Amino acid sequence: MANPKSVLPLYEKNWYKHTYKRVLDSIILILLLLLLGYRLVSVNNYSLPWFVAFMCECWFTLGWIFTMSTQWNPALVKTYPQRLLQSVEELPAVDIFVTTADEELEPPIITVNTVLSLLSLDYPSHKLSCYVSDDACSPLIFYALQQASNFAKHWVPFCKKYNVQIRAPFRYFNDDNDECTTNNEEFRQEWLQMKDMYENLSREIDVDPKSIPSLLEREFAIFSNTNRTNHPAIIKVILENKEMVENGLPHLIYISREKRPKQPHHFKAGAMNVLTRVSGLITNAPFMLNVDCDMFVNNPKIVQHAMCILLDSRGEKEVAFVQCPQQFYATLKDDPFGNQMTILYKVIYKTI
Repeated sequence: MANPKSVLPLYEKNWYKHTYKRVLDSIILILLLLLLGYRLVSVNNYSLPWFVAFMCECWFTLGWIFTMSTQWNPALVKTYPQRLLQSVEELPAVDIFVTTADEELEPPIITVNTVLSLLSLDYPSHKLSCYVSDDACSPLIFYALQQASNFAKHWVPFCKKYNVQIRAPFRYFNDDNDECTTNNEEFRQEWLQMKDMYENLSREIDVDPKSIPSLLEREFAIFSNTNRTNHPAIIKVILENKEMVENGLPHLIYISREKRPKQPHHFKAGAMNVLTRVSGLITNAPFMLNVDCDMFVNNPKIVQHAMCILLDSRGEKEVAFVQCPQQFYATLKDDPFGNQMTILYKVIYKTI
């Protein structure tokens, strides 16, 4: 009898013909190559405008080749997270990395919302660990994470109980959200309670940094003789799932890497290197999810969808990592700078 775990795939890649677009792209590429050939033939008429035009056309042609290569074999990928437990005996652990570097440009409430959306993912809690890298060595960020951990004890069960989709509180409790108008009185009461708790959290985090020493008490001692460019490494476990309970809360660890004057820190790359080293010693998960502090998860099953591709039951190892550009929220009217990346998400991504 065949093993059922080897029959059902975790994802399907449906290829489809794209003949018209291939022909059109090829014609454009041929015309570009002919133009470059014409430029080389007319090299005797060399001048500064000729050289500038030739360089621009070479750059555009190279960009066109890269664009064609990503869209030459279009396919739609469909994942089946409901098959995950049928194909995988035990879900692997995932270490989540969040990076922040400035408590003024990146207010702590933004980082807190990102962390809360990650702590409430639809994934076994004892398999998740969230590491927050604070490159500013800010006691305010550490304090905000401490307060957020207390709120998470109520927020995470609420999200999972009512299957909330947007699990960043500042987006969930926005003015356009009318979920509190439901006829379910129990849900309505809990919704109002959670909103009050989040507003209290926002007020607690919005404090004068000078008042942090009295708020943190003993925990502040480690920040007392530091500045953002000269301090030892700081690692604090804020939340720990000691009993490894599946429906509990994930680990939450605060990290501020060591910095010394006249030593290169390599900015975010250096912070990521420290995150991987520290996580390797503490949880050592085989998979990592990296997000910025101003991002939040708008699909609580995102890790399950990713695992469907990374843990294909057929044993096909096509993917080692996935890079997804950030789709910004709170953009200007009509999105003049293209922060919503409409073309990328609605056109290009549907053809690769």
